[in-house]
Amino acid sequence: MISPRYLILLPALGPLAYYGLALISAWDFLRSLRRRPAFDPAFAPAVSILKPVQGLDRGGYENFASMCDLDYPEYEIVFAVGDRDDPVIPLIERLKQEYPKTSIRLIVGVEELGISPKMNNLCRLVKEAKYELLVINDSDVRVEKDYLRDVVAPFADPKVGVVTAFFRGLTNGKFAADIDAVGAPTFAFASALVARTMGRIDFALGWTMAITKQRLAAIGGFEAMVDHHSDDFTLGNEVAKQGFRVELTKKAVWMVFPDETLTDFLKHELRWSVMLRNVRPAGYWSLFMTFGFAWVLLVALVVPSWKIAAGYAALYLVLRLAVAWLVGVKIIGDQVVRKKLWLVPARDALDLCVYIASFFSRTVQWRGRKYRVQGTSLIPVASAGSKT
Repeated sequence: MISPRYLILLPALGPLAYYGLALISAWDFLRSLRRRPAFDPAFAPAVSILKPVQGLDRGGYENFASMCDLDYPEYEIVFAVGDRDDPVIPLIERLKQEYPKTSIRLIVGVEELGISPKMNNLCRLVKEAKYELLVINDSDVRVEKDYLRDVVAPFADPKVGVVTAFFRGLTNGKFAADIDAVGAPTFAFASALVARTMGRIDFALGWTMAITKQRLAAIGGFEAMVDHHSDDFTLGNEVAKQGFRVELTKKAVWMVFPDETLTDFLKHELRWSVMLRNVRPAGYWSLFMTFGFAWVLLVALVVPSWKIAAGYAALYLVLRLAVAWLVGVKIIGDQVVRKKLWLVPARDALDLCVYIASFFSRTVQWRGRKYRVQGTSLIPVASAGSKT
């Protein structure tokens, strides 16, 4: 008689099936990229690049400078800084001197409308922007010369409401930064491609968010998000609810990872996980069915046959690394993934630990303050009357 312990193999097929779907989705997206027409030089509406900034990032000046010499006829870059003593201000002033032909403006001091400094900055930036088409990206993003042509091209289709982008990591080569960098290109971006195959992408990614002023106003502007922690998700989700499409750029941007420790990495991953759990509770629970590493452990613990357990582990590795290679290397061109593919299972193990830990916390530390997470909003603990 077959032991009932083998029944665990039935749900254990879930993550393997998911990896198979991710491979199909990634291959379909790769083929669609090859079919995309070249950028139409006649379609080049003027663009305002909005940069909410705070503090200094690794490679910050080079990141900013990459925006200043783009192959695009008309655009401006508008920075907003909340603190008049912020150390990033001299970098922006230097930028204005070294790129006099590029329209660069700096706004210092913004009205505090909510708890999110980024949203406060963006509210002011939208008002200051001269052009209808807005492109928003973070200070740790670095781009290539055809960036704006890539971002703008999908707007030729009036059904496109938001354009967003994947990233390729640039790290210092140390373990913590590298294991951080391999996460999104090999897992989160694969999930986005699965969502695209299953129907639509209904979220944006903060490394690039492009939207028109008209479309932004229709969802309440950034003023409606001043207390939100996941503005990129909210932006894409609200626009998708109105029947517009969220489109991906053809090329990934570069993201420059900080000099971080493993503790730094785990802290921000836990914060992100707690936030995500509150944004989509049901979807967050279902994430467990995509965690192949977790099911390898369960199968090894429950199934009596070590040969079957070893076979399952081998199948996990083959499919998981295939997804990582196809998405991270072939589609995105991430050199960290290419050179350190072995980090993917290690990242899966850490992700499992963070996932479990996220169910034991409803508060997060963000910029030195503690907040209770409630849906997409952050509530200061003191204001909510909560105990730390």
